[in-house]
Amino acid sequence: MTAVPSAAVTSAPATKARLARWSAPIIAGVTILVVWEASLALLNPAGFVLPPPSAIISAIFENFSEVWMAARVTGFIIVTGLIAGAIVGVVTALLVTRYRLASEILTPLAVSLSAVPIIALAPIFNAWFGLLSPRSNQMIVVILVFFPIFINTAKGLTQVEPSQIELMESYAASKWRITREVRVPNALPFFFTALKVSTSLAVIAAIVAEYFGGRQDALGPLITQSAGLTRYDEAWAAVLAGTLIGAALYMITEILERVAMPWHVSIRGNDPAAN
Repeated sequence: MTAVPSAAVTSAPATKARLARWSAPIIAGVTILVVWEASLALLNPAGFVLPPPSAIISAIFENFSEVWMAARVTGFIIVTGLIAGAIVGVVTALLVTRYRLASEILTPLAVSLSAVPIIALAPIFNAWFGLLSPRSNQMIVVILVFFPIFINTAKGLTQVEPSQIELMESYAASKWRITREVRVPNALPFFFTALKVSTSLAVIAAIVAEYFGGRQDALGPLITQSAGLTRYDEAWAAVLAGTLIGAALYMITEILERVAMPWHVSIRGNDPAAN
């Protein structure tokens, strides 16, 4: 009698679980697209600004070079602003949780800065850095991304079990070693949760900032120009490009989370092969 390898036994249920997890959103998405397409074909509303999915897809292929260039320009602003905002947020969180004076100075400033609307900041940054400079829009993304990452990371750095700190102190561990070996691993789930939220915030911030300045071959100007000329299929094609950038960044964040903390229950609990 031939023995079946354990890897083969566990791989089949794991594969079925993954397919079940992905099939529901795929089926829901396809259903929405079919209903969307069919309802517009049947009702044919006059002057309706939301074209059917087929028209949006056709607009992407017909204007592929223009949409691709706009996605590259805006994508550069999104990615660089997201990375810079995440770095500044993490460094600030480390400082305010390590030094009391830094907490008293930086925390009120961060809260005040997060309350300033983008519409008020964009013209000011355009005057500082130049109307066509990418730094203006990058700063908008940094500011919008900074606050959720700062708040969540600081929360993760402080919400540590007292027994873990006491154990490290009993071995005469330094403050920075406690931070590196206890606080930072505890803060990783908080950080990645904030980073997932920030991916969509970065897309919104970049496109809104482009309404006030920056290169004219980006997604923001493409949306406004196409909508102004009643080319709604082209406008929605640009919107779809921005959506795909946000979705891609979210998926990359998911992968980074699994790589950075495979030991965490949130990762092992969602992976059938780990159970």
